[in-house]
Amino acid sequence: MNTPSRYKAHRLSDAQRLAWLRLIRSENIGPATFFELLDHAGSAERALDLLPELSRRGGKKSYRLCSLEDAEAELSAHRTRGAELIAFGEDGYPPHLRHIDGPPPVLSVQGGPILAHPKALGIVGARNASLSGRKLAARFAQELGQQEFAIVSGLARGIDGAAHEAALATGTVAVFAGGIDILYPPEHNRLLAAILDSGGTVISEMPLGWKPRGRDFPRRNRLISGISLGVIVIEAAKASGSLHTARYALEQNREIFAVPGSPLDPRSEGANGLIRQGATLVTSAGDVLESLSGRLEPALPLQQRLLEDERAAPLPPSDPDDDLRHKVLSALGPAPVDLDELIRFLGADTRSIHIILLELELAGKIERHRGNKISALL
Repeated sequence: MNTPSRYKAHRLSDAQRLAWLRLIRSENIGPATFFELLDHAGSAERALDLLPELSRRGGKKSYRLCSLEDAEAELSAHRTRGAELIAFGEDGYPPHLRHIDGPPPVLSVQGGPILAHPKALGIVGARNASLSGRKLAARFAQELGQQEFAIVSGLARGIDGAAHEAALATGTVAVFAGGIDILYPPEHNRLLAAILDSGGTVISEMPLGWKPRGRDFPRRNRLISGISLGVIVIEAAKASGSLHTARYALEQNREIFAVPGSPLDPRSEGANGLIRQGATLVTSAGDVLESLSGRLEPALPLQQRLLEDERAAPLPPSDPDDDLRHKVLSALGPAPVDLDELIRFLGADTRSIHIILLELELAGKIERHRGNKISALL
């Protein structure tokens, strides 16, 4: 799916915010599906009305819709803890995150306004970082912070923690894999308090109370790179999460910086590999600034798009015939295929194919992948 960059900056009404929250918290709906439904239905409220029927047509007998009571409770819990839910396109939403593929429709946010700062850089690396690696992370964070860059990281042990701590005075953003009320690792409770006390920010796309699972950390890494102009990798092992962040950065057209390390240290294998693959070798904040010198323009503006209450109600969704639905399912397998390639192969009406894919996804029969790809769940 293409990034929904046509939305203009606005503020949702209370009713719209609850509808957006209910939609993204409903069963089998991720960011890409959320915006597909919003475009298809014209508003989140109308999309909610369509969900049970769309999922039934996809083959699901019952569908779990997030209730109004649950959404109201989540919104109230945020306000109680001094946090807020910021929707895509609203003031305060990270400016560069708006332009990634499938941005989070709603972010759970607590802290100061640093999140909306257009100059942000990610710093990631090994959890079991060496003393020299921690010192390097702190030096990069401090010096780049003095150049008015917000430092973004994942509040993990090692490199992340060192970067956050060094950027307390200038501004830092901690991205959570679970809810912003679920601290991981728990020993960073003092660091988290210091981030908030200093005007920094913590964010997540997950609801309050959500305990992070293994699959949630790649989603967190995607946010770290999406918020940032570039990502600095310090001491990353060959199969580390930091390399996942670098891959997301590449997909999002972000700069990738890597600090070289000893070939004898396994913690440097990933960063050294990134350099061999074309990442920018950096040893100082000056190297980063020099590389970014042509990319420090203001964040791209959101293009004009009609708000929900300005749009005409869409026509009732047509029910694609069972033959086309069967062809779509037959064309999909466990290996992800490109959506545009699927549409060309089927040679059918594009809107009908999109509706069928929505039906099948809501029914839990297909899965969306990075790079606008889709696979069947067998």
